[in-house]
Amino acid sequence: MSPHVGEGPAPRPTDWNVPNALTVLRILLVPVYGVLLLHDSGAQPWWRFWAWAVFAVAALTDGLDGKLARSRGQVTNFGKVADPIADKALTGMAFIGLSLLGDIWWWVTVVILLREFGITLMRFIVIRHGVMPAGRGGKLKTMLQTFSLGLLTFPLSVLPLAEVWRWGAYGILAVALVVTVVSGVDYVFKAVTLRETSARTRARRARRAAAKRE
Repeated sequence: MSPHVGEGPAPRPTDWNVPNALTVLRILLVPVYGVLLLHDSGAQPWWRFWAWAVFAVAALTDGLDGKLARSRGQVTNFGKVADPIADKALTGMAFIGLSLLGDIWWWVTVVILLREFGITLMRFIVIRHGVMPAGRGGKLKTMLQTFSLGLLTFPLSVLPLAEVWRWGAYGILAVALVVTVVSGVDYVFKAVTLRETSARTRARRARRAAAKRE
């Protein structure tokens, strides 16, 4: 008999792995970034540079943790949930911090954060029906937000053509705002579909149908 006959399904990957550790690291870097960004009301280029460096390291872990998880077969439900939370914590700190410094309009920050945390709450509401991984629209949104926030965090005043860089950052932020809203609407439709088609919902409907026949 083959040694593989009768074997059970492959064990699920443990949550204790490098990709998840990188996700947790990104969360831990959020307050460090915030302190550096807001030091001396953001007036010192050197502190802004270090804030940008921390932001860049945290942002790099975003792409790295996902690639490692997929290549090593270490995709976990914890990672699927914690990864977008880490993204929102980092970008949320950046939006709030930069708005406090007057670099981003507050209405932009409010619209984006309402979308971000609203979708996160929705993920937890529908988690009984299944986990909603980040889609392409969400990933594009995160990339655009990260790039514009990184530029606005950097002490652009020390660069030649500083105003050109600044308006370039605002242009990217404007596109990010549009993609953020559109992808948020898409997530709502996906959540409704997941809830209506999940095994949990089908089982509940089957029980109701059986009860009616009795």
